[in-house]
Amino acid sequence: MANRFLVVLAMVFFAAAGLWGVRTTPVDALPDLSDALVIIRTTLPGQAPQIVENQVTYPLATTMLSVPGARTVRGFSFFGDSFVYILFDDGTDLYWARSLIERAIANLSAKLVEEFIVVAAVCIVFLWHLRSAAVAIIALPLGVMTAFLVMRGQGINANIMSLGGIAIAIGAMVDAAVVMIENAHKKLEAWQHAHPGQSLAGEARWKVITDAAEEVGPALFFSLLIITLSFIPVFTLQAQEGRLFGPLAYTKTYAMAAAAGLSVTLIPVLMGAWIRGRIPDERKNPITRALIAAYRPALEWVLRRPKVTLLLAVVVAASTAWPLSRLGGEFLPRLDEGDLLYMPSALPGLSAQKAAELLQITNRMIKTVPEVERVFGKAGRAETATDPAPLEMFETTVKLKPRDQWRAGMTPEKLVEELDAAVKVPGLANIWIPPIRNRIDMLATGIKSPIGVKVTGSDLAVIDRIAQDVERVAKTVPGVSSALAERLTGGRYVDVQIDRAAAARYGLNIADVQAVVSGAIGGENVAETVEGLARFPINLRYPREWRDTPERLAALPVFTPMGQQVTLGTVATIALSDGPPMLKSENARPSGWVYVDVRGRDLASVAADLRAAVARDVTLAPGTSLGFSGQFEFLERANARLKIVVPATLMIIFVLLVLTFDRVDEALLIMATLPFALTGGVWFLWAMGYHLSIATGVGFIALAGVAAEFGVVMLLYLKQALQARLQAGAAPSIAVVHDAIREGAVLRVRPKAMTVAVILAGLVPIVWGSGTGAEVMSRIAAPMLGGMITAPLLSLFVVPAAFSLMRSRPAAAAA
Repeated sequence: MANRFLVVLAMVFFAAAGLWGVRTTPVDALPDLSDALVIIRTTLPGQAPQIVENQVTYPLATTMLSVPGARTVRGFSFFGDSFVYILFDDGTDLYWARSLIERAIANLSAKLVEEFIVVAAVCIVFLWHLRSAAVAIIALPLGVMTAFLVMRGQGINANIMSLGGIAIAIGAMVDAAVVMIENAHKKLEAWQHAHPGQSLAGEARWKVITDAAEEVGPALFFSLLIITLSFIPVFTLQAQEGRLFGPLAYTKTYAMAAAAGLSVTLIPVLMGAWIRGRIPDERKNPITRALIAAYRPALEWVLRRPKVTLLLAVVVAASTAWPLSRLGGEFLPRLDEGDLLYMPSALPGLSAQKAAELLQITNRMIKTVPEVERVFGKAGRAETATDPAPLEMFETTVKLKPRDQWRAGMTPEKLVEELDAAVKVPGLANIWIPPIRNRIDMLATGIKSPIGVKVTGSDLAVIDRIAQDVERVAKTVPGVSSALAERLTGGRYVDVQIDRAAAARYGLNIADVQAVVSGAIGGENVAETVEGLARFPINLRYPREWRDTPERLAALPVFTPMGQQVTLGTVATIALSDGPPMLKSENARPSGWVYVDVRGRDLASVAADLRAAVARDVTLAPGTSLGFSGQFEFLERANARLKIVVPATLMIIFVLLVLTFDRVDEALLIMATLPFALTGGVWFLWAMGYHLSIATGVGFIALAGVAAEFGVVMLLYLKQALQARLQAGAAPSIAVVHDAIREGAVLRVRPKAMTVAVILAGLVPIVWGSGTGAEVMSRIAAPMLGGMITAPLLSLFVVPAAFSLMRSRPAAAAA
């Protein structure tokens, strides 16, 4: 307050720098979720998968396992191609395809503007003073711009999660300014009542403002520390979940830190400069008067029955056992990316002609749904290291029309159900997935479905049998919409066994015969034609009618070094043989995969039932093992991490509370009341039909921080009111304790109502919003929205009741 000019000058500087940060921060739809990955693609023309596996994939995979930092080595062996994927520990940034960016950013940007407007309206209605509302509002854009400035320096993109962190922080951001301004109003009102007819100006006015700021400043700083520490579990998440929610945790913390810093620096200066004229009496505001009139009798009831109040709180907290037993679990809700990917798998042995025919048939079936704008797909794999797809796997992109052109009542979930009903082809197992989510999951786990089962062993026949057993059992589990085990048999190959002795008699070596087989039969590029800017290879091989049966292949001419002409059958035995269409390995062990799609039921429940059914009905042979993968793998990893970090974080917060209050019982009071604060969030999740997920877990963590802040500030108000009476010479008694509770609690009614109104109004558009990113953000905001029912009740009733019991006993003993 002694350097007001410097504070305002710093504000202007940060505003300019923050605006630059907002304009220059890179934007993206989602944080980069891809793992650190290296792909090795090796071609071995004309060779069957088993030969490719033995000669290329296995040697590479075993070598890559010894590379420092390699976490998983995944091998794919196809006819003529080998793919080895090496997934490394976090720490390497990789580029991945991005889309949908404009929709996602526009969606959340609109939400931020809506929240700014709501905050302004709430402040004006409760304070009944336009310039006071302006003081509170100015903290929001400055806090947001400061967060963008730090994001810019840290290299965090403006994406769904980073903007979401700011969106859910706005209610708590304005709380510090609201408390500061509201306390200044109280001090100015008190001065006016004590000095009727006089004008407060000059240094005397600044002294009142300074005293008001100093009175609540420590409590506000401590509240920020509590909210920041509550997000420690989010910062410790690893892998995909860490990369996804890390930006949210960072930006929320930055925005909160900026708002708290502004509340104890810029806000007091602006209060002294802008809050002028006659301050409206709090009791004349009809909203505040109604709140106090409703709160006083309820508080009196609590003070007369504190034990009953605490018992009711315990019963309410215990009631969450019922909805918790009915909430399912998932890693993340299905993100509406605007388009869909149709990725069915067929049984092996499919010809290229039949694959193309099936692709056209399914495309026409998909196009019959009115919400579909365009359909384009492929079968097999492209000439790229990132696409290890067999011929039997289709990949069809379904581009949907804008949402305003959909039929009335149509939702993404209903659309998937209608598409699934429209596309029914015998032998194809349907899977509908978001494109970006699919790419991320397939790179990380290789599994394209929500749940995957990987059977590893040494005998391909045994692996194939067990995988088919898992497929059969999976189809009986409720919630499984499709299950398909990739077959390790069914491939048909032309096997050319060279007779070395016969070849030697004609002066031919192995390479000579193989050159005829690979070039004349498989084809060989002999030249290139130039057509403008385009280049086209010229491929030469025997016509199809010369090579479409083993007998005709045996009759193909082979020229010896001496100029003789013999047939291929003279120097080699040609026959058709069965073999695997594709070989996969995990950490150099052969494996078979089962894809399990889930619909109409939560992922965690389906995975638990599937695991139990497989353990009961599938018998593993010696030397084989079975593991679950896909999104379920991410969910289990995150849950295991949180089970360790959350208790540790609670212990840190408890120690901090003890150091702050210098009393163990008061620290225990705040910790013990948190379950009651979370009650509303649990019931609201159940009412919305949401499942427990990493997103809702982040929401509960944010709610716990806000609830702890509510309780801490209320407890500090009660202690200050009691301490003031004791310092004035009042003897400690039950009446004095209750009188202090009445004053301290009632002081919190208006700022508490303002904070809750701002948070509620800010969260409602997020929970019931739509558009790209809304699914994740609604799950984060839902626990906070439901908790805004029970968390205020906690601070307004439960904390005063517990404080009354703690302080009344010593007072009664002293009396």
